[in-house]
Amino acid sequence: MMNPEEENEIHVVMLPWLAFGHMIPFLDLSIALAKFNIRISFISTPQNIDRLPKIPQNLSHLIKYVPIPLPLLHPNPLPENATATTDIPAERMDDLKIACDLLQQPLKNLIAERSPKWIVVDFFHHWAVDIAQELGVQLILFPIATASTAVFFWSPEFLSGEARRQARPSPAHMMAPPDWVDFPSQVACRNNHEAVAMHNLLYSTGASGIEDGARFTRLIQGSHALALRTCMELEGDYLNLLSKITGKPVFPMGCLPPAEEKRMIMTEEPWSKICDWLDKQKASSVVFVGFGSEYKLSREEIHEIAYGIELSGLPFLFSVRRPDWGDDEILPPGFEARVAGRGVVQIGWAPQREILSHPSIGASLFHSGWASVVESISYGNCLVLLPFIIAQPLDSRLLVEKGLAVEVERGGDGSFTRDGIARALKKAMVSKEGEILRARTREAANAIFANKQLNYDYVKTFAEYLKNGIKEN
Repeated sequence: MMNPEEENEIHVVMLPWLAFGHMIPFLDLSIALAKFNIRISFISTPQNIDRLPKIPQNLSHLIKYVPIPLPLLHPNPLPENATATTDIPAERMDDLKIACDLLQQPLKNLIAERSPKWIVVDFFHHWAVDIAQELGVQLILFPIATASTAVFFWSPEFLSGEARRQARPSPAHMMAPPDWVDFPSQVACRNNHEAVAMHNLLYSTGASGIEDGARFTRLIQGSHALALRTCMELEGDYLNLLSKITGKPVFPMGCLPPAEEKRMIMTEEPWSKICDWLDKQKASSVVFVGFGSEYKLSREEIHEIAYGIELSGLPFLFSVRRPDWGDDEILPPGFEARVAGRGVVQIGWAPQREILSHPSIGASLFHSGWASVVESISYGNCLVLLPFIIAQPLDSRLLVEKGLAVEVERGGDGSFTRDGIARALKKAMVSKEGEILRARTREAANAIFANKQLNYDYVKTFAEYLKNGIKEN
C-alpha cells in the first residue's frame, strides 16, 4: 500500500540496458528528476546495483534501487555474477541479450505491482512497449544517444521486416548522412570498417532473434516521447529533425553534467600518489587517457596508444582496464621506464570524474562515449577522440563538426597509428592550430555543458511534462 504522499507523487520506473555507460546516465537523470519531487524506481540486477553509486542521502526517500535477478540460461549459463556488458566476453554478448529478454515477464509483474505513471526505457527493451500498453503505463524512450545518432539510426522505411533493410541495403550506405538529413552534416561512418560494423549493429539478427535496429524502431513507435542527453544549443537542427521524422515530442535533457562536489582527498594507494603527482603538474598540461569499460582493447591497440602518447612528449595519466590476458605485456617493453616522471600508468579501475576535474588535466584521449564527452568538456578539457564501437564514431563526427574535438586518423580498415595519436594530441594541446579548439572548448563548457541554469531548465521542462503532459497552445 502506498501512503497518501506517495499517491500524490509522479512515479517513474527507470529501465536501462545492462551496461554501466547506460546505467550511470539513467542514474544521473533519476537524480535530476528526484529534485523535482518525482519518485524513481531504478531497475537492474543485484550485482549491477551493488556497483552503482549510492543514492544521495537527501534524495534517498525518492529514488529506490529495485533489484531483479537476471534469469539463468540453460544449458550454457553466463559466467557467475556476470550481469553487465563489462563482465561478458564479446562472443557472449548475444547471450546477455537473450537473458535480458527473459526479464520481460518478471518486469511486467513488478511494474503491475508498483503502478508507475511512466516507464523510461533504453534502446534495448522493445517488449516494454507491450508491457506499457497492457498495463496502461506511458512510455518514454531515453536511448543514451545524441540526436544526430538517433537521426542516423532511424529511417522512414524502418517499419517492418525486409523494408528495414531497403533504406540501406549495404554497408556502403552507412558512409554518408541519410537522405532525410536536409542540412549539411558530417555524421556518418568514415571507413569501410566502421560501415560494416554499423550495418551489422542495425540489421544483423544474432542469436537473440531481433536486430538492435528493430528494437530501437519498435520503441520509437511505441513511445509517447523521446528524451535525449543533449540540448538545442548543441544539436538544435538534429533535435528538430528527429521530432519531425518520428512525429513524437523530443525532449532535450540538457547535458546532465556531473554535480559539483568537494574534491575528494584520496588516501588509498595508488591514488594518493597519483593525486600528489597531478598536484605538481602545470594547469591544463596533462592528458588523461582512458577507454571505458565496454570496449576491450587488444594488446596491439594498447601498445600503439602507449607509443603514441610517448611520441607526443606530453604529460599523461593512462588508465588501462585490466585485460583478459592478465598482467603479461600489458604495456610495451620499457615504456614505463622511458616515460618515468612525465607520465603515470594505472592498471584497473580509475575514478574518472575526480581525475577529469583536476586542474592539471587539459585534454582527454578516449573513445567518444557520450557520458565521458559530457564529463570531459564540462571541466573544460579538450577532446581527442579515438572511437571504436556502436555510436562512438557518430558522436565523434558530431563533435568534430561542431569544432569541439580532434579525431585520430584511421585507415580504411579501421587501423590507427602511434604517429596519428601523437599528431592529434599535439594539435589539441600545444599547436597554434589548436588554439581555436581550446577556446571553443572553454566556451562550450561555460555556455552549455557546465551551465547550471541551462541544464536545470531543460530538466525542469521534462519534469513538468511527466507531471502534466504537453499543454495545448
